[in-house]
Amino acid sequence: MARRRQAVTIKHVAAEAKVSLQTVSRVINNEPNVRAAMKERVQAAIDMLGYVPSIAAQRMSGSKSYLILAINDRDRTIAEWQARQGGDWVDQMLLGGMLKCAEHGYRMIFELVDTHSDHVERELGAAIAALQPDGIILTPPHSENPLITGFLDRQKIPFARIGSVEPGPGIAMTMGDKGSARMATEHLLALSHRSIALIAGPEEYNLSNWRIDGWQHAMANAGLPTDGLLVRGDFSYDSGVAAAQTLLDRKNRPTAIIASNDQMALAVLDTAIKMGLRAPDDLSLVSFDNSPVTRFTSPQLTAIDQPIAATFSKAVELLITNGNGPEPVQPVVVESSLIVRGSTAPPAGHSGC
Repeated sequence: MARRRQAVTIKHVAAEAKVSLQTVSRVINNEPNVRAAMKERVQAAIDMLGYVPSIAAQRMSGSKSYLILAINDRDRTIAEWQARQGGDWVDQMLLGGMLKCAEHGYRMIFELVDTHSDHVERELGAAIAALQPDGIILTPPHSENPLITGFLDRQKIPFARIGSVEPGPGIAMTMGDKGSARMATEHLLALSHRSIALIAGPEEYNLSNWRIDGWQHAMANAGLPTDGLLVRGDFSYDSGVAAAQTLLDRKNRPTAIIASNDQMALAVLDTAIKMGLRAPDDLSLVSFDNSPVTRFTSPQLTAIDQPIAATFSKAVELLITNGNGPEPVQPVVVESSLIVRGSTAPPAGHSGC
């Protein structure tokens, strides 16, 4: 068996350059007050040995950890993983966050925290003590939990609040939910739909209310009523089934439905089929998220494409450069887009004139 090659460490570099470990660390971290000749000597040793700096080496200076911590809701994340229903929120947040971290020599750590726990501060405090991150990214509903945001503010740790526009500590960021719901509604209005329902998310997420605002705004501008056309779900498939049954059992059922995530949209599609309705002939459907499953339905789902990866990438960039530039105008908005597919069409009987 071939002998495994020993990894080159910061100790090898220090020995080759005949300097201390701290000096190598200062060169790696590009710290000031290091003589040019010393930098050249250390860099020559790094190049000769093929050394790749590790986080441990970078952290020796004591000024940074080179870690960004992303926190997601434990219960909902585990439930989605166990259901294996095709959601890719976590995939996209890691894609955007990890790639941007790598550009700056950082690493992203992903943690699950129960936002409803009475011990949320202790749970979060333990993660911070163990990892000592340079910044933290909060997702809903953590981003709107005053226990969490207040705790991080007291700890003096930079953090970004995705899905939050409330004044307060941290960098507020959104994916333009109000504008996205308005965009989805206007798409259906342009197809001549006049009875457009919305299946909103739970009240604990402010983004649910922003989407309601966007839908109501577009409907009001078109002079159309919304009475009886709003039903709430909780982002689960089962809640989407219940909401779809409520809307489609109406005597004057809507000709189009906007569902606030892909799981509820799938539920609407399945429920409609069981009731003898076909999309888009009998019912047009727009979803939020645009996860992979939207391309494998029949018909494929028209969806609001939420820029999750781009939003996390921006959050990482803002946290890493925190204090090195002007404060960003808040909330920082990373706009969504509408992907039109086969689940939307003019309502049945519309002549197109």
